[in-house]
Amino acid sequence: MVDGTADFPDAEAGAGSPLARQIFSSPEVERVFFGGDFVTVTKRESEGADWRHLKPVILGAIMEHFTKELPLFDAEQAVEEETVYEGDEAEIVSQIKELIETRVRPAVANDGGDIIFKSFDSGSGTVFLHLQGSCAGCPSSTITLKNGIENMLRHYVPEVSGVEAI
Repeated sequence: MVDGTADFPDAEAGAGSPLARQIFSSPEVERVFFGGDFVTVTKRESEGADWRHLKPVILGAIMEHFTKELPLFDAEQAVEEETVYEGDEAEIVSQIKELIETRVRPAVANDGGDIIFKSFDSGSGTVFLHLQGSCAGCPSSTITLKNGIENMLRHYVPEVSGVEAI
């Protein structure tokens, strides 16, 4: 993807992407996530789901998609409007976003996911983040969010008192 990420928690969510539709054509696939330069596929936890059989199907779908130079999406995706912050809040949000971009996102991307800043509530000091890809279903994501990201943001940005996933 040129910009951003795309998270498809199920086949219905991936209906607008030819590549996601092709990957979801395998019943063993549970989730698909597109990053800037990678694709994360989560398999269902069932007896029949085996990476040895699933991997060639997924790699074949990806290779065929890109060798045919197909678009990633059927139509242009709607862009969610971002909240505009002013004054001191704008500076705080800028610091939060910079820390997420430079310190958190690269580490999360290494694990096949992404983390998106959604909002900051200056009244409570809470930062709201959206976990995508393999991070969305990872059992340790709550620990990472609280012990890693929250502690780091609180250290560098004193106005932050907590982090919540949405």
